[in-house]
Amino acid sequence: MRIAMLTNNYRPFVGGVPISVERQAQELVRLGHDVTVFAPHYGDTKEEREAVRREDEAALENVVRYRARRKKMDNGMVYPAVFPAEITRAFENERFDCIHVHHPMFVGPLGVKLGKRYGIPVIFTCHTRYEDYLHYIPAFRVDGKSSAVKKRAVEWIRTKVIPSYIRWFADQCDLVLAPSAGMQRVLRGYGMKSRSAVFPTGLEERFFRTSPERAMRIRKEWGRGKKHLLVTVSRLEREKNYGFLLRGIAGLRDRIGDDFHVLILGDGSQKAELKVRASILGIQDMVTFVGNVPNDQVRDYLEAADLFLFASTSETQGIVLAEAMAAGAPVVAVRAVGTDDIIENGVNGFLTEESEEEWAGCAAEILSCGNLEKMREAARLSAENYRASKLAIYEEMLYNQCICEKRAEVSYGSEEDHAEHSAVAVH
Repeated sequence: MRIAMLTNNYRPFVGGVPISVERQAQELVRLGHDVTVFAPHYGDTKEEREAVRREDEAALENVVRYRARRKKMDNGMVYPAVFPAEITRAFENERFDCIHVHHPMFVGPLGVKLGKRYGIPVIFTCHTRYEDYLHYIPAFRVDGKSSAVKKRAVEWIRTKVIPSYIRWFADQCDLVLAPSAGMQRVLRGYGMKSRSAVFPTGLEERFFRTSPERAMRIRKEWGRGKKHLLVTVSRLEREKNYGFLLRGIAGLRDRIGDDFHVLILGDGSQKAELKVRASILGIQDMVTFVGNVPNDQVRDYLEAADLFLFASTSETQGIVLAEAMAAGAPVVAVRAVGTDDIIENGVNGFLTEESEEEWAGCAAEILSCGNLEKMREAARLSAENYRASKLAIYEEMLYNQCICEKRAEVSYGSEEDHAEHSAVAVH
């Protein structure tokens, strides 16, 4: 198959969607398919752009970069051009069997338009709860100084306009993929009628390989001699609920003492504020903000951890939960869409309500109950369902179904047109 993947963000930007797109593309290439990823340009300097070009040339998948605006969102995401010529030219010169769009705006509508023009199926993965990310667009940002009218308008957009638009866009596509059963329920709650399937982001084989020596070095370097090392990974942004997580860590200290250390991997616009919050809570010496860690090293930090901490309520899957479990780290997370698909209470971790007391209590139970090794093994078994190589075979089947159905639909339409024209000629 010749597959076109259209995305609004890709490497070197660090985030869940770029990781998902890259893993899917590369696993499909390993199955023998030709995959082209259409992604925006990155780099403010010639050297940065050259580094991106070299990485693209070394990749398994084909990468076609299209124009993006100079202005960026606060989290570093770019604003892609609308209907980039680089994409339309590629479709004029090459034949694709299907289109997989990973966003419902910017390149998403272009993907739908190209699907109709060339008679090929369009598959859409809804990776994101977009209503939870409005604050990245300055015009929709609300604070204490915002007028009551603006607050009502933004809330209306968040609760009515965005779900309606997602429903409309999803219904333009031949198949909608949801990263979790919870997200599939959300889409159906929007009123989506399109056929859908659950398709989580998979884990590369490296996440299942152990490296006890590197894990031990990390514990020695970062653990500060404490009994337990706890880890969390995500961008340091408002929607990741780090205020709750820090209060939960303070609650854990109150329960079991200070014989643990927490590593926070990731960077973002809230880093300085979160350091201040940690100081106010009196846990500044118990928490280290490590910053961004290369993707190929994250697994070592997860293997070094006794427990993975998670508080985000805005995920559609939470890729990092599966990554943590593959490394043998049980998870304590807030119950939300995307977390309840993989966590089994008391088996490979705990799901809690958004209560710092309950969350800290569950973390304390795992660290104190003597079942840590048993839960580690259960976590590894749970992660087996997320091997990217297995999921790629399922994705291949879904693509083939869509392609066959679209070709039959196009063929049937052509036959109907031919019959209609023949009837007119007879009369």
